[in-house]
Amino acid sequence: METERIQKILARAGYGSRRTCEKMIADGRVTLDGRLALLGEKADSETQRIYVDGVPIAKIQAYSYILLHKPRGYISTTSDPQGRRTVLDLVNLPQAKS
Repeated sequence: METERIQKILARAGYGSRRTCEKMIADGRVTLDGRLALLGEKADSETQRIYVDGVPIAKIQAYSYILLHKPRGYISTTSDPQGRRTVLDLVNLPQAKS
């Protein structure tokens, strides 16, 4: 993954807005690879250790969004105990199958 500003990584991880995360960095609450992080510093969330208040940040999950026109005969759910065709049958995302 590419490097990006630490405050952006923290914001995507759910620690607050980028401005809130900037304040956390400025207050000395964020460490990067065992040292205090600097405001504006870039990091790679996949390979570097980022901690807030001594606790490692959670892995950031990537999301995929799909725009789909659902045809007749398919139901809008990810699984169906009755075995009917679902919208996930229309897309080729193996990780999305229930």
